[in-house]
Amino acid sequence: MLRFLTAGESHGAALVVVVEGLPAGLAVTADQVADELARRRLGFGRGPRMRFERDVVTLVAGIRHGRTLGSPVAIEIANTEWPKWQEELSPAPGVPSRRLTAPRPGHADLAGMQKYGFDDARDVLERASARETAARVAAGALAKGLLAELGVSVLSHVVALGEVVAPSGRTPTAADLPAIDASEVRCLDPATAEAMVAAIKAAAKVGDSLGGVIEVLAHGVPVGLGSHVHWDRKLDGLLAQALMSIQAVKGVEIGDAFAVAARRGSEAHDPIAWDADRATYTRATARAGGIEGGISSGALVVARAAMKPLATLNRPVLTTVDVDTKEETVSFKERTDVTAVPAMGVVAETMVALVLASEALRKFGGDSVAELRRNHAGYLAALGETPSAPPLAAIAATPATPATPAVPAAADVPDGEPTT
Repeated sequence: MLRFLTAGESHGAALVVVVEGLPAGLAVTADQVADELARRRLGFGRGPRMRFERDVVTLVAGIRHGRTLGSPVAIEIANTEWPKWQEELSPAPGVPSRRLTAPRPGHADLAGMQKYGFDDARDVLERASARETAARVAAGALAKGLLAELGVSVLSHVVALGEVVAPSGRTPTAADLPAIDASEVRCLDPATAEAMVAAIKAAAKVGDSLGGVIEVLAHGVPVGLGSHVHWDRKLDGLLAQALMSIQAVKGVEIGDAFAVAARRGSEAHDPIAWDADRATYTRATARAGGIEGGISSGALVVARAAMKPLATLNRPVLTTVDVDTKEETVSFKERTDVTAVPAMGVVAETMVALVLASEALRKFGGDSVAELRRNHAGYLAALGETPSAPPLAAIAATPATPATPAVPAAADVPDGEPTT
């Protein structure tokens, strides 16, 4: 199984992620990881920090001459703004220059302060910040590379932003990813993308924020990942937990779950057919999201995640209570965005890829990538299928660096990261 652990604060010296369980022989470069991190900075409506911030990646351990060794991989992402925060966040004994005592509604501030006995919200918000997801994306770059060895690709796109909803249409594939990333809001439909940009501009003009929904698609997932035998091994349960763990995500859907809930059973499931030419079972629809009984069915895996509007606003309208005086006040303001939904989609890709890679390792095993691929091929052969060439092998090795989108002047305010 694949495990990872992140450490670091939003304005700390660096974020660190340790990934354990990767087989030996997986191609990894610092540029590959940095390019995935660059995708996380995408999205119209994000503040100027995304324009000047660059993630400085250092491969610390577990990789030699561009290949994993089978030992834990450690990656450091340095914070270019650390010099400004060295004194305020110093690990040495001391006191902060000022305490944040007006916790922000919608964030982890107050609950965290009460839980841990803090009198300063910064002791909570620095770790609760979605800046932590940069470390997850670094780990996800490795997971995507591993999945590519098995012919599996994972991508995301924005399907709703505020009240603007993309029309249902063709399902994006790996070939559409460059076009999705080129969109200012990572939406494949140009007309919808234009309407989303207009909605962001309108919200920015009044100092408000917008949430939305992203869809993650995993192509080429083999049948048999996950299990029906225990609650904590069900693939849909693992995906739901992983996606819900993303800061500011408040809802997760597998397949057409919420729409299916309103239908009769005769219209809610994916009929099974036999394709004699390909000697395999097929499903014409993806209502179950490619998972039945907690097990991948071999069909397209579909998951959606809903992100609430960011709770830190550019105008002081959310009231709170000062923890010192107990008097009503307005919450303090950290750097914020108008929306982070497009970037959240990249993080959601990461979490789905990490879950699928972990379950693939559990299913096929192998101490090296070569052994993993042999085991995978043998399993497919037993099913009467032929493994396909990894569709994203080249992309995983050298992903293109996306262009940094422009940020509207109305949204050109100090920004930050959403928290739960």
